Amino acid sequence: MTTTAPRTAPALVGDEPQPHRRLVFGIVSIGLMMASIDQTIVATALNAIQRDLHAQLNWSGWTITIYALGQIIVMPLAGRLGDQFGRKRIFLGAAVLFTVASLACSLADNIYLLVLFRAFQAIGGGAFMPTATGIVSEQFGRDRDRAVGMFASIFPIGGILGPIIGGVIVTYWSWREIFLVNVPMGLLLIALGARFIPRSTPKKTGRFDLVGAGLLALTMLSGMYGITLLGGSGSSPTDPLFLGAEVLALISGYLFVRHAKRSASPFIPLNLLRGRGFGVMNSINLLYGAAVLGFGALVPLYAESRYGIQPLEAGTLLTARAVGMICVAGLAVFALRRTGYRAPMIIGFLLVAGGMTLLALAPHGMTPYGWLSVAAGVTGIGMGLSIPASNNAILQLAPDQISAIAGLRGMFRQSGGIIAVSVTTSIVANSANPGMAQAHTFVVFAAMLVLLIPFIFLVPEHRGSW
Repeated sequence: MTTTAPRTAPALVGDEPQPHRRLVFGIVSIGLMMASIDQTIVATALNAIQRDLHAQLNWSGWTITIYALGQIIVMPLAGRLGDQFGRKRIFLGAAVLFTVASLACSLADNIYLLVLFRAFQAIGGGAFMPTATGIVSEQFGRDRDRAVGMFASIFPIGGILGPIIGGVIVTYWSWREIFLVNVPMGLLLIALGARFIPRSTPKKTGRFDLVGAGLLALTMLSGMYGITLLGGSGSSPTDPLFLGAEVLALISGYLFVRHAKRSASPFIPLNLLRGRGFGVMNSINLLYGAAVLGFGALVPLYAESRYGIQPLEAGTLLTARAVGMICVAGLAVFALRRTGYRAPMIIGFLLVAGGMTLLALAPHGMTPYGWLSVAAGVTGIGMGLSIPASNNAILQLAPDQISAIAGLRGMFRQSGGIIAVSVTTSIVANSANPGMAQAHTFVVFAAMLVLLIPFIFLVPEHRGSW
């Protein structure tokens, strides 16, 4: 066997783990970490961006919103493109786009250009997860379940590092360096990826379904754009712009489904959306994303509005959640072949629901910060148990379409997060007691997770490798 990385690696040859799999895992993890950090790093620089570019606050906020929207749109597209044209090609293209867009963001001289370049950065960042999942699956062979599960520990690390790195950079340099630091990391990722990531065998399909891809993108963009409007001040469900966006989403969604039924080679086969196991898991991912991703974004705001905790201290509450998650996720990954998918998802969902309920309750025998830290830690433990299982669930049903499935999973979870944040912020903005209103939303999130338990029994069970 040679000592250099192979230039080609047909998918699942002999199902044997490849010799350079750990190196490849480390390389694609760089991309995942960069995308994760950029989800939160900009939040620390909003005031500086607003001041330097003389921008309105709502436009500064769009530097965060557009990143989330861009990722939602591109995840299923990148997953399908990776399966169809080769994952290495799409992954490296995403790395190039992310790096160039980061450089352009650092050079933007007005808020409109910054939001535009941030959208291109989101396209690159959103393509990392589905293509990386497919690459790792090929490299780890029969151990792919554990490798895919380990991705669960990368995003919370990035979520912790983002605000910290952003705060240091804004304090000692300027907001432009927040984007500029991605350039050397991106160049390193491109060089390492080009050299060591093997080329995957593209899936033999018909002509690329441009119409299906466009209809899916339009459905997600208009639907999620309308939802984000609910989080703005003075917005309501009767807003004509919101109603127009949602009507457009319904129409384009209907056209997408009809097109997928008639197409010989649809962009997203309908069985991946509503087939056995897939439909229920997509629904679970949507509601799980609403509860977990929405919860994570709202905890600091809750700590500030209900208990008057300072912003920096409130932000560290997410560290408690991430620490709990990271500590448990590794153990959950290696136990997955014995436990199967259902048990860790059920126990994890119940723990997350319990942690959210604790958040909503008044502190007992502890300071508010201590109480919230414990509650956040409990939710982290629940996430560490449930995410590896939910990341692997249903992948064994279509191992040749792993990237597409991973892309849909990310799309549904991110969509749920945006819906939760937008609806909650709208409720809080119109409440006479914002802190208590948000406490009630946490109870709703907890109830939603408990109500998902019966649906987990509809997820096809699997033990062992796949």
